[in-house]
Amino acid sequence: MVNFTYAAQLLPLLLLSPTSIKSSENKNSVVLANGFTATHLNLRPSFLPRGGSLDNNKSALSSSASAVESDVGPAMEVISQGNWDLLSDRGKAALSRLILYDMSSGNDGQKHVYGEWPEAGVQDEEKCMLAEQIADLDGSYPGGLPAYLSKAKTLLKESADGTNPFEEFEASVPEGESLSFEEPNANPHTGMTFTEAEQAGLTGIGDTVFVLVAGGLGERLGYSGIKLSLETNLCTNKCYLEVYAKYIQAMQRMAHLKTGKDHIRIPLVIMTSGDTDPLTRQLLKDNNNFGFDEGQVMIVKQDKVCALKDGNAGLSMKSKWEIETKPHGHGDVHHLLYREGLVDKWYNEGKKHVIFLQDTNALVINSVLPTLGVSIAKSFHMNSICIPRLAGEAAGAIARLEHKTDPEKSLVINVEYNQLDPLLSSQGDCKGDVADPTTGYSPYPGNANNIVIEMGAYAKTLRGEDQGVVIEFVNPKYKDETRTEFKKPTRLECMMQDIPKLFQKEMGSEANIGFTLFDRWFTFSPAKNSLEAGVEDVGKGGTAPGTMSSAESDKYIQNQRKLKFAGVDINVTEEKDLVPIAGIPVTPGPRVILCPGFAITQQEVVEKIEGGKITDRSTLVLEGEDLKVKNLDLDGALVIRTGHDCDVTVDGLVVRNTGYDLSEFPEGADVPEEVAIRGYTMNKSEAMEITITEPGKYHIGADGEVKKLE
Repeated sequence: MVNFTYAAQLLPLLLLSPTSIKSSENKNSVVLANGFTATHLNLRPSFLPRGGSLDNNKSALSSSASAVESDVGPAMEVISQGNWDLLSDRGKAALSRLILYDMSSGNDGQKHVYGEWPEAGVQDEEKCMLAEQIADLDGSYPGGLPAYLSKAKTLLKESADGTNPFEEFEASVPEGESLSFEEPNANPHTGMTFTEAEQAGLTGIGDTVFVLVAGGLGERLGYSGIKLSLETNLCTNKCYLEVYAKYIQAMQRMAHLKTGKDHIRIPLVIMTSGDTDPLTRQLLKDNNNFGFDEGQVMIVKQDKVCALKDGNAGLSMKSKWEIETKPHGHGDVHHLLYREGLVDKWYNEGKKHVIFLQDTNALVINSVLPTLGVSIAKSFHMNSICIPRLAGEAAGAIARLEHKTDPEKSLVINVEYNQLDPLLSSQGDCKGDVADPTTGYSPYPGNANNIVIEMGAYAKTLRGEDQGVVIEFVNPKYKDETRTEFKKPTRLECMMQDIPKLFQKEMGSEANIGFTLFDRWFTFSPAKNSLEAGVEDVGKGGTAPGTMSSAESDKYIQNQRKLKFAGVDINVTEEKDLVPIAGIPVTPGPRVILCPGFAITQQEVVEKIEGGKITDRSTLVLEGEDLKVKNLDLDGALVIRTGHDCDVTVDGLVVRNTGYDLSEFPEGADVPEEVAIRGYTMNKSEAMEITITEPGKYHIGADGEVKKLE
């Protein structure tokens, strides 16, 4: 009879090579499953029992090698000696763990993986490859494959039984802030103006860290590369990663000016996957890290998890010798930051907030400073960037879940749309997910999945027994109402925004979690859908197709509104003004790009732009930290770029030229993917381009002549 309790205590030891433990010359060193050597003091916690300290396990490491070796008995019952001898030590250890778990569970749910291997000499290479894959999967998940499969069985049963995860909770609208770029007065319910929030954010920018979640390819967009490499707009052709980089660097420069400390560096961590990691590294290399200093950008790579073929959590096989794997979700980011020791490092360095961004929503950078300001002013441990949400909209919402019997279990968290309506239908007036008649929107703010987290609370939470592994879920697509067979393999998933469950677990009622609400035009227009899917959505009456073309258009419209706010005579495109190009409604113009190097705050826009008029057919690109534009008269295309220490004033400039326009290409035309996903190209017929890089003071008048004053 297998003693599974004892086996579970040995799970981390089975990741180690027994031979390596015995033969290591350094008694304080062990060889990990992935081949790296680490001293006891540096051994990563993800290889330890949940909640256990390394000191408590030193004796186990030194005395249990023979026990580890003796537990291969169950494996030897199904794997022949000849086949066993083919495998590496790590392959043997991981396979032993899997077989031991399977036999202990009583249903042999994984026997299709390790059973009925042909005799030694037949497909030996394939056997070794499978064992190595099992070792990789086992070593990459905290607790190993037994922990993953055990969780999966529990969650799959709850899914099949239709268990309501919110049965013990009632929902209410949480505390938050509502800000509007164009509204000078404070919200009567929350008390801050946009300007106040942004100015509060400026006090903390030097103590921030950015984390960019970028584990996915652009396949859903119809693009085979990484989404970070896609051009945000065709006026500047700058990709998403460059836009984020330049925004962070603009914040960093502002921190230097505010504090007088030129040594401040704002780190950026990018979470990649096996699919995106090499391409992300190459993109950074090809562009000299987009201006970041050496070591300022760090990359952490997430692993995939096993796909599951049935309700018993049977591993799905791509072939007899390969387990099918699927992405685990962006919730991995928290454990990865903990595993790499980054959060404790930042905390010890005095960093105060971590800002999490998604990969293809360029508008959201406008919301970072005011959201940070709200976090500082209200002492939020976590603050979600939100948008107004239509009732019934297929988007998650932020809600406060009050536990019916234990207040310590109450929490503020994202609730997915398919869970929100049943929850609201079971409480209060039982009307479900309906609109507030005074606003026309749901009272529950829509989650944009970009968050600001206070570093102290984050570090404390990640040091807890879960080590940043957020609560997982499973979402199988069943073949029929019996809910026993899947249409396709599923897997455990996790979401970045579910970290409040760990805050609640580690901090209880002390966890202060809220949201900051912005207008959609200001903060939310992700590129996530293919052109074809967007056209289909528009055909059904949708107004947010989520394509590259709609994201680009919304960026132009956002900047139209900023210039209008600053007093420029400019038309702001409304929904009725949109024109279809390649089937997607977009702005007819003007196309305006205010680069991060020009302005990242409302105050900068107002101070650097004065008067002027811009026609609808025009294009304007402004880039330069000390650039000011007054009384511009633009009918055509104008691009101004100035370098560091270039104090440039443009006053009364008159521009008349052919400009830029968009051109659809014929259906079926042979064009690159990055062009095809938009459905159009930009014809840059004529433009006035002014580039100044030599430090000094300059003036540009009506005729466009650049005059150096100093």
